[in-house]
Amino acid sequence: MSTTQSKDEILVDRIRPLVSGLPGTVEKRMFGGMGFLVHGNMAVGVHKGELIVRVGPDRNEEALARPHARQFDMTGRPMQGWVMVAQPGFAADADLGQWVQWGVDYVLTLPPK
Repeated sequence: MSTTQSKDEILVDRIRPLVSGLPGTVEKRMFGGMGFLVHGNMAVGVHKGELIVRVGPDRNEEALARPHARQFDMTGRPMQGWVMVAQPGFAADADLGQWVQWGVDYVLTLPPK
């Protein structure tokens, strides 16, 4: 890990190639971190070295059952269908790829914004 790069920047650099070929994908600074949006809907994000994934209501329980995942809650109001994943849960490239794919799969079911 470079001493000049934050944990967030390193994670963003790992996510970027996973979504770069998707039409309608945009990176956007949000909630003190970075979000990756597909057609205006956030699929995944990075905040304080953790991964935020929009898995949707149908995959919520499955996502929460995975190691190092918990309900997304930055405001005291847990958001159903969104999870936070601590670093050990996406340390392996395959795990990060799975999380990103779940986020992208879900937002592709939503209407563009």
